[in-house]
Amino acid sequence: MLLAKRLIFLILIAAFIAGPLSATATAASDGFNADRPDGASMAADFFFVRPVALVSTVFGSATFVVSLPFSALGKNVGESYDLLVIAPARYTFDRPLGKFD
Repeated sequence: MLLAKRLIFLILIAAFIAGPLSATATAASDGFNADRPDGASMAADFFFVRPVALVSTVFGSATFVVSLPFSALGKNVGESYDLLVIAPARYTFDRPLGKFD
């Protein structure tokens, strides 16, 4: 249990560090090849953003499973599945490395 708390704490710290770094890397581009990400944003994406997005995908999936009876009663299972499972999974696995659009 203590190990899980430490892991979650380290992931949150990494997320707070990665935010300003990726914003700085994006702001530093001079417009040359603006559609291509630079190395700093790719590294920040790989080491910080993707792991946090993966954790978000896992927690969203668990939340979907727990809330499934209530979603079924409200007849919005598809909408909750799209928002809690599909959206984080696409952001984690389907997005090009370094693209934060």
